[in-house]
Amino acid sequence: MTIGGSDSGAGAGIQADLKTLSAHGVFATTVITSVTAQNTQGVETGETIPADLVDAQIRTLYVDLPPDAAKTGLLGREEVVLLVADHAWRLPNLVVDPVLVDRDGAVLVDRATIAAYREILIPAAVVATPNHREAALLAGRPIANEAQQSEVARELARSTRTPILVTGGRLGGPRPVDVLSDGLQTHILPGRWVPSRNVHGTGDALSASITARLAAGTSLMVAVAEAKAWVARAVAGAATWRLGRGEGPIDHFGWS
Repeated sequence: MTIGGSDSGAGAGIQADLKTLSAHGVFATTVITSVTAQNTQGVETGETIPADLVDAQIRTLYVDLPPDAAKTGLLGREEVVLLVADHAWRLPNLVVDPVLVDRDGAVLVDRATIAAYREILIPAAVVATPNHREAALLAGRPIANEAQQSEVARELARSTRTPILVTGGRLGGPRPVDVLSDGLQTHILPGRWVPSRNVHGTGDALSASITARLAAGTSLMVAVAEAKAWVARAVAGAATWRLGRGEGPIDHFGWS
């Protein structure tokens, strides 16, 4: 089950989750939290779905199509974050991708929503996958380099008692680095830069790939490592694509 917002450009959000989960051979159900009008150049406008309808979607799916794993994307507001947390017992192998900023780094939520993620929803998950900007908001401190990225991952894992994967694809530096910490052990997961403008939805694809692997019974560490490699291949596959005039999607199905 994926719980998040609809991207009309189909590069991120629910659409990216559906593509990723399908590519991994698992059947995906969807809970829509918002509808956006967007393309490769950005979001034009959007509307949130009433919380009672979000609640009804989760309940209706659970009684007939209970998930083996679930993930969150754009929840948008404190009310929905708390609602999903209330359903956590229905959502095994819950992966929380806390969408707190847009692709340009602009903050999308208020302080109460950030606190609800940190104090209520993330502690109910098996892993959270913030990018470095989102992790900085959750921790209340900046992340400007790999050392700070590791410190924040470890700090958040200890405070939430949930493993934290802080992704660094937009952090810069000589290499892209993701950091996974459970508060006791911290793993540095380096990658390589792929020259491409087509990286829209990489965070959604990573968290969805992890979710698919957890649904199949893979351990968390292996699921993260394999998902990271899968996303790298998908980014490389779309490097020469020319879809739209902005930041395009990745190659979810290995077309290239």
